[in-house]
Amino acid sequence: MRSRVLVLFVVVLGLIVGAAVWLLATRSTSSTLAVATIDADTMRLVPDSVRIKVEVLNASGQRGLARRVTQYLRDRGFDVVSVGNAPEESDSSVVWDRSGHPEWAAWAARAMQGARIAVRDDSTRYLDLTLFIGRNFRAPPQVIYP
Repeated sequence: MRSRVLVLFVVVLGLIVGAAVWLLATRSTSSTLAVATIDADTMRLVPDSVRIKVEVLNASGQRGLARRVTQYLRDRGFDVVSVGNAPEESDSSVVWDRSGHPEWAAWAARAMQGARIAVRDDSTRYLDLTLFIGRNFRAPPQVIYP
């Protein structure tokens, strides 16, 4: 009888230890995935040697969106020099290439979740790109900077 109780105790203890190890392994894997997702989301799109001057215009009608997108783009390496509201609202986001750099416009479109790109050359402006934020754009979470 005593050997049965001892065997049962060892089996139960083994199950508890196995479950604890499995939980710890699962927990550390999910936190690693979360960190990797955060790092991929905050990656810099613009090389340090390039300065892309951007104007951000809110065409969504959502109050404060241009300000949030400004910080989002600056974290990705864009130099946002002007922020404001678009003259009219739009459903979709558009990147206007004003300086003839299609690669820069593609980087901005990628940051803007696949926005449409249009070429609008304008050498009189001190801008490379104008970004119109449409209603379809899902705002990034607000980052708290200390």
